[in-house]
Amino acid sequence: MESSQQKMRPFHKNRARDIGIPFRGTPGCWNAITDVAGVCVGHTTIISGEGNLIVGQGPIRTGVTVILPCGKSYGPVFAGWYTLNGNGELTGTTWIEESGFLEGPIAFTNTHSVGVVRDAIIAWQITNNLYDPINGDAVWLLPVVGETYDGKLNDINGQHIKFEHVISALEGAKHGPVLEGCVGGGTGSICHEFKGGIGTASRILDDEQGGYTVGVLVQANHGVREDLMVANIPVGRELLDIPSPHRSLIGQTQGSGSILVALATDAPLLPHQLKRLARRIPLGLSRVGSHGEHYSGDIFVAFSTANRGAAQRIGVLDLEMLSNDQMTPLFVATVQAVEEAIINALVAAEKMIGVNGHIAYAIPHDRLRAIIDHYR
Repeated sequence: MESSQQKMRPFHKNRARDIGIPFRGTPGCWNAITDVAGVCVGHTTIISGEGNLIVGQGPIRTGVTVILPCGKSYGPVFAGWYTLNGNGELTGTTWIEESGFLEGPIAFTNTHSVGVVRDAIIAWQITNNLYDPINGDAVWLLPVVGETYDGKLNDINGQHIKFEHVISALEGAKHGPVLEGCVGGGTGSICHEFKGGIGTASRILDDEQGGYTVGVLVQANHGVREDLMVANIPVGRELLDIPSPHRSLIGQTQGSGSILVALATDAPLLPHQLKRLARRIPLGLSRVGSHGEHYSGDIFVAFSTANRGAAQRIGVLDLEMLSNDQMTPLFVATVQAVEEAIINALVAAEKMIGVNGHIAYAIPHDRLRAIIDHYR
């Protein structure tokens, strides 16, 4: 078993900009969701076994990724969520919709491990006193846990994610550069019929636009090969000769899969404004060639680290709110960061052989660059 964190996989991997793919907008220092001050990310990756599927034994290609909005401290933040196509799950969203707050970590994992991840987060928050009792010792927590299906490469019915894997990701979460590709919840992901996974990117607004930061993290497990666009170029159509793990499976439904996106910003936005940002995330997906297919779960959550303390239980609060008229640059930053994060996931991912010998090939960097050069 490989349990990630920095031990097993280096940070220094190719990213989309490293191989010359052009993007618009100015990224932050890390070009990651962690460019928003206070936000931390952690992964646990499990890779074990090979050959034919034996449920409960493997092969295992899965994991969990966590995002801590305020690091390892308790502090509810304003949030909003949106779904383009709802063939998926993100727990805790009804309370986000009702209260306007995200009250703990966000976690991404595989479809059949949502429950154990949710339970482990509750245990971790209680153990570390990362909650605010309602009355006396009364406490209830509704963690936000999302999923994508990794059963094409992973023994998903074996339910290999355990409490200790979730705790490891939470304890190992840190600020700074973020591991991408075949890590965490994206270990078994397939994106546009190439190996997908975790990707991240950020944008910094100009000073005259407020200088705010927008960062996103995606778990990309969606899309059709021939629809793949990179830098507005139909790259996927030029790479149809590379075998697809989808086409190797009988009865595979075109476009099945999902994408989860978490968005963070330090702009002082209220919940309804964060929902507006979340609604712009699909525009970034469309730039890469997604159509929100019937069997895709496209679910997004956005939060702001501004207005800390807004969740206090009594009193009248003084809050800051960015004017709606000043939100367009944030919309643009959202679309740009989502587009780049998905391409980063593709570029960082490596070829993976999963259950029953199914192969998800990595997108070939040399051919990708050559196609872009040719079209330009």
